[in-house]
This record gives sequence, structure tokens and C-alpha cells, in this order.
Amino acid sequence: MSIDTTATASLGWSRLFRKHLTLTLGGGIFLFFLLLAILAPTVAPYDPIFQNADMRLQAPSFLHPFGTDNFGRDILSRVIWGTRIDLQIAVIGVLFPFLIGTTVGTIAGFFGGIVDALFMRIVDIILAFPFLVLMLSIIAILGSGLSSFYIAMALVGWVSYARLIRAQMLVLKGSDYAVAAVSLGFSRPRIMFHHLLPNAIAGSIVFSMSDAVLVLLSGAAVSYLGLGVQPPLAEWGVMVAEGQSFITTTWWITLFPGLSIICLAFGFSMLGDALGDLLGVHE
Repeated sequence: MSIDTTATASLGWSRLFRKHLTLTLGGGIFLFFLLLAILAPTVAPYDPIFQNADMRLQAPSFLHPFGTDNFGRDILSRVIWGTRIDLQIAVIGVLFPFLIGTTVGTIAGFFGGIVDALFMRIVDIILAFPFLVLMLSIIAILGSGLSSFYIAMALVGWVSYARLIRAQMLVLKGSDYAVAAVSLGFSRPRIMFHHLLPNAIAGSIVFSMSDAVLVLLSGAAVSYLGLGVQPPLAEWGVMVAEGQSFITTTWWITLFPGLSIICLAFGFSMLGDALGDLLGVHE
């Protein structure tokens, strides 16, 4: 009996340590990049768009810790300023799909019937196309730029949230407290958004962290293809694209923005894992 108790306690401490470790790592990475974005004018050593022909393609040094690019611009300063745009891409690119998908999924799951069938057929149509191809098609129609990227993400990305919330609503609307709310004469909007949605949204919150990784990588890919952020603005995907021609000789142009993308994506992944443990989604 004591062995089982000890084993259970060890498992509990192990899970607690893992939960706090992932939350600390993920939160620490996100906070680091957030502070970097806020303090960019203070901590960046140079103007990110200032060109100096005499300092072209300089290797990392004391004056330029990350080196310079083919226009003589300081890579470190561009990485720091690029944090602002890439964090904005990750947050806004998730926010609107989350709001749209949550609303659609709540209505479809609660009402069911023809309303549910209509929304789910729209979801099936969107899912019939590859995500990146559909998003690039919308951006090509609207024109390049961040605004087009956000609109494309909102039009395409909401379906995953809608399916998650709908599945939870189908289960929860038959629960005892939902039936009691109906019996008490509460309005449908109140039942949906005040009683059912708070209990159904945990999975979507956790998924949003993983989705932020996808949005971040999609934003970098779109900028890499020349359809997102336009030069000379500092954005990590743009910087990787600009350094592609020099990658065999001046590796630092692509290395540091690429590592920044990986680190921020890792931070969002760790946050999602920690939130899943805290909210009991993985259990």
C-alpha cells in the first residue's frame, strides 16, 4: 500500500513539475519577445532600415553581433524590430478566426438541425481546399500586405474553432445544468454564451496556442513569397527571403531571423501544452 502511495505521489510531483516547467518556459519565451517588441526603439542598436554600403555583408562582430545584410543593414536591429510585426501576425491572425469560429460553432452546436447542417457544409467546402493554397489565393485576389493576410486567415482559419466548439456544445446542451437553465426560462443567448460556452471553450483556448504557431509560420511563408510584409520593413520571413541568395557565403542573414521564428513558435507550443495541463484538456 505504501508503495502505491509513494508511486502516486511521485507521479503527482512529476506532473506538477512538468506543468510548471512548460508554463515557465513558454511564458518566459513569450514575455521575452513581447518585451523585445515593446522596447525595440530602446534596445535596437541601429535603425533597422538604414543602409550603409560600406558595411555590406559584414560577418558578426562586436559592432554588429548578428552581422549585416546585402544593404549594410544591421541584422540584430532588424530581428528586434521584426518581433513587433511577427508577434502582431501571431496574435491578430489567431484572434479573428477564434472569435468567428467560436460564434459559429456555438450557434451551430446549440441549435442543430438545418442551422448546424448549413454551417457544417460551409466548413466542409473550406476544408476541401488545402489551407495554404486557399489562403494564398485570397491574398492574391485582395493584394499583398498584412491586411490581406489577416482577412485570409479570418476567412480560412475559423473552421477549426467552429468544429471544436460545435462538438462541445452538442455534448453540453444535454447536460443537467443546461436543461435546468431552459426550465428556468433563460433566453437562448444567455444559455449559449453564459452557461454553455464557458464550459466548452477550454479546448479552443489550448488549440489557439498551437494555431499561433501555424499562423506565425504561414505569415513567414507568405512574406517569403512576397505577398505579406513588404520591404524594407523588418519581418523575419522577409529577412529569410532576402538572405536566400547569399546563404552559402553569408549564413547569418537567414540564420538569426530563422532561429527567431523557431524560438517564438516553440514558446507558443510550450504555452499550449501548459494550458492543456492546467485546463485538463489533455486528461
